[in-house]
Amino acid sequence: MNRRAFSIAMPACCLVFSGVLRTSAAEPNPSPANGPHIVFLVSKDPSNYKAHETIPVFAEMLRNRYGCSCTVIRGEGEPGAFRFPGLEAIRDADLLVVFFRRRAPSDEQMGMIREHLAAGKPLAGIRTANHAFAVKETVAKGHGKWDTFCSEVLGCGNHGYGPDALGTDVRFAAGAADNPILANVKPTRWHGNGSLYLVKPIDKAATVLLTGSVGDKSEPVAWTRMYRKSRVFYTSLGYPDDFQFPQFTKLLVNALFWAMDRPTPTEAASAGG
Repeated sequence: MNRRAFSIAMPACCLVFSGVLRTSAAEPNPSPANGPHIVFLVSKDPSNYKAHETIPVFAEMLRNRYGCSCTVIRGEGEPGAFRFPGLEAIRDADLLVVFFRRRAPSDEQMGMIREHLAAGKPLAGIRTANHAFAVKETVAKGHGKWDTFCSEVLGCGNHGYGPDALGTDVRFAAGAADNPILANVKPTRWHGNGSLYLVKPIDKAATVLLTGSVGDKSEPVAWTRMYRKSRVFYTSLGYPDDFQFPQFTKLLVNALFWAMDRPTPTEAASAGG
């Protein structure tokens, strides 16, 4: 059995080995052995929008439908002394996806993340990634913050969010309809229940894909950019309900393949499932 092919989790059949979520399908699908390897970092946190539940399901879909090999690592420990068990998996990862908030990994693990980027490998951030390493608690010895990750890597600010009760009206950004990341993302506008993140100003060189609005306030909610030699995608969407929208999951799939410099996947080319 190929280790990488079975390193993701569905909540109904989840096995937890030191925080790394793994599962196997009823009928092994050999295609992930040759598919891209994506590592997801998540935390279980009441303010992290159930990423520890939504991401394993999304990763399983990537495996079954698009032949990806996925590793979902749920971190553990106090915010100021956090660790991701099995983070060594990123050394052979084609893409790193960040969906956690205000955590200080060990200096060694932060070094692994920086090395991933220094090698020109891609990164994607979802929602709380814009304050992933901005820890407010006391940071333990041997652990570290990265307060500039948001502006330096994702290319945006972190200035709070709009009213929870109003949600966000999402639409394609002007002139973005022909971008391959938006291929087969339908409808082109929708309403999400998650609050609008206030991220402006963003990198002037970024390519904005989606905007969100509430009342008279509008913000970019999905874009791409380059961090040195690394392709970067970020979206401030990622509320639990967003993963129920086919247009959102299609956006994510397309964006992750863009980040890995691979062709936009089609349903006809999927691995089934």
